[in-house]
Amino acid sequence: MSYEDAIAALADPSRRAIVESLRTGARPVGEIADGLPISRPAVSQHLRVLTDAGLLTCASSGTKRLYAISPEGVDALRRYLDSLWGDALACFSEAAQSKKEQL
Repeated sequence: MSYEDAIAALADPSRRAIVESLRTGARPVGEIADGLPISRPAVSQHLRVLTDAGLLTCASSGTKRLYAISPEGVDALRRYLDSLWGDALACFSEAAQSKKEQL
């Protein structure tokens, strides 16, 4: 999946809340839903979007499906954001150099 998919998936506040709830480790749908003000079916739909975007993994454990943050999916998003930060620093450096030359 691409960073564009990840950004689109995280645009929804409920999905960001789901990802936040998984920061401490894998959890089943019921536990995730218990902490949110939306229905369990809505949580399941959001989990599917996040999984399709590559941000979550889903593994079966007995009769439960455990969702967890996908390091690979988050890494793709991090690399994109790092590139933006690198661009911003380069622009800042260029502006500082230009200012220095004006003095």
